[in-house]
Amino acid sequence: MAARGTGLHAITGGDGVMAGTGPPPDRPIAHVYDAAYAGVPNWDIGRPQRAFVRLAEVGLVREPVLDVGCGTGELSLFLARQGHEVLGIDLSRLAIRQAAEKARWRRVPAHFLVWDALDLDGLRDAGFSFRTVVDSAMLHVLGDGERDRFVDGLSAVVPSGGLYCVLGDARRAGGGSYGISPDELRARFRAVDGWDVVFAIRTTFERRWSSNPAYFVGVERR
Repeated sequence: MAARGTGLHAITGGDGVMAGTGPPPDRPIAHVYDAAYAGVPNWDIGRPQRAFVRLAEVGLVREPVLDVGCGTGELSLFLARQGHEVLGIDLSRLAIRQAAEKARWRRVPAHFLVWDALDLDGLRDAGFSFRTVVDSAMLHVLGDGERDRFVDGLSAVVPSGGLYCVLGDARRAGGGSYGISPDELRARFRAVDGWDVVFAIRTTFERRWSSNPAYFVGVERR
C-alpha cells in the first residue's frame, strides 16, 4: 500500500489499528463521530453504497485503495474481498475499532487506521500512495477551507493516472457548503492543477431510514 508495497505493518498494530495515533487536537468533531458510532448512525447501512459496487464491477478500482472517512469499514471490506489492497481511515477511534473487528470476524485482509483525512501529507511522508481513493460521504460534510486542505492532500498521495471517487448528497440552493455538485468539484479539481473530472452521475445516497439525491463524481490525476 506504500509506494513500493512496504511500510503498512510498520505503522499499524497487529489488529490493523494505528497504534497511539489519533486526530489532531483542532478536530473536536472526532468526539461527535465517536458518540454517533456508540449506536448505529443513519448513514451506516451495513453494506457499501451501490455506486461503489458498480465502480468495482466495471473495473475502475485499482489498488492500492484508500477509503477516506471509512466509518465501520463496509466499503473497505467489500473492496478487500474483491482482492484489492485497502486502507481505511477515519477520525473516530470507535468506528475504526468496529471496522477492525469486522475484518477479523469476516477474515477479510483490510487495514484500518485512526487518521485525519485532512492530513494526507502525513501518509505521503510515511511512504504511501494510492491509485484509487474512495470517499463515501466524507467530503460533503466538510467546510470550504477543509475541502481545500483535503484536495491539496490528495495531490500528495495520488499519482498520475490515479482516481478519486466521491459520493455525496447533492448540494441544495441556499444550503451553504453542505453537499457536493459537479460544478463545485470541477472548480476545486482544476485541469491547471493536474486534475480532470472524468464522470459525474446523479444518483442516490442511501441511509438506514431514508435516501437523498446525490452525485457520484470521479476525478483523475493527470
